[in-house]
Amino acid sequence: MTRINLFRANAVHTAPSTFNSVAWGKTNHAQTSFDNTSTLIFAALLIACSLAVGCSSEKPKPVSSTNQFPITQPMPPITTSPAPALQAAAKPVHKRVIRKVAPTVTYVDDASGVSFQYPRSYALKTSAAATELVSSSPIPMDFVQPGGTALAAVAVPDSIYPNSDLASAFFNVSVNKTLTADQCGEFSVAQPNPATPADPAVQATAQVFKLPLSKLMIGDMELQSAETNAAQGRRKEVSKYYHVFQNGACYEFAIKVATTELPAAPTAESTTKAVDPDEVFQRLEKILATVKINPVTAPEVNSEVKTNIQPPTETPAQ
Repeated sequence: MTRINLFRANAVHTAPSTFNSVAWGKTNHAQTSFDNTSTLIFAALLIACSLAVGCSSEKPKPVSSTNQFPITQPMPPITTSPAPALQAAAKPVHKRVIRKVAPTVTYVDDASGVSFQYPRSYALKTSAAATELVSSSPIPMDFVQPGGTALAAVAVPDSIYPNSDLASAFFNVSVNKTLTADQCGEFSVAQPNPATPADPAVQATAQVFKLPLSKLMIGDMELQSAETNAAQGRRKEVSKYYHVFQNGACYEFAIKVATTELPAAPTAESTTKAVDPDEVFQRLEKILATVKINPVTAPEVNSEVKTNIQPPTETPAQ
């Protein structure tokens, strides 16, 4: 019996501990399950965070404007053509340029070496026209011997002295290559010009008066001068002649002013005015002051003359 009681005692004694062990086991199992669940949840959260961080790091970063690199454009080829100095918008306004025409014209004759200047408004006559104008005066030339040739003449236009008694006023140049230096310093005894027709209503003969000779310097040229007063009918002419010997020829420069006679008793309707000859001479003397004679070289003569002479032919003796 004791043995049974001991068993029971042991059973009774051990029952609580067994219960306690079972209860403790249950308690530990629940706690373990909770811990495992928390661990799994925490691990899942860690995995999710890792995935989120990984995905976010793989996304392309937005390119900021400060970090952009400038895109270089291809440079055009360098050309050697000069660039315009100013742009079209910066171009200055072009002003109208008025070019002034020179008031004088220069006459040059290379053959004789003569040159002079005359007003642009005056009329220049050369060759035959100059000869005709010079021949219209009572004393066309004043060389001591004939042989003179008119080179050029400049006439004062009538528009300068409108409604006046001025008949003609001109400056002319002539040359005579047949005179010596001594003969060039002399002047002829003036004779009326037969080429000038006389007015049949008035006196047909011309009266000529010569003044003593004098000298005139134009630059480095010394000229012999003479003055002639001629009257032919109502026409009166004062001529001044100047001679100089250069280039082996005698040059004559003449200025002439001719007027017509005004009526003794002008009517109220008459508007003709008397011109001042001295004032006209001053205009012509300004042309004379510009005269120059350049040296003229004579053309070279070729010493080798080609001839075509046939030798005489021999005739057989008869």
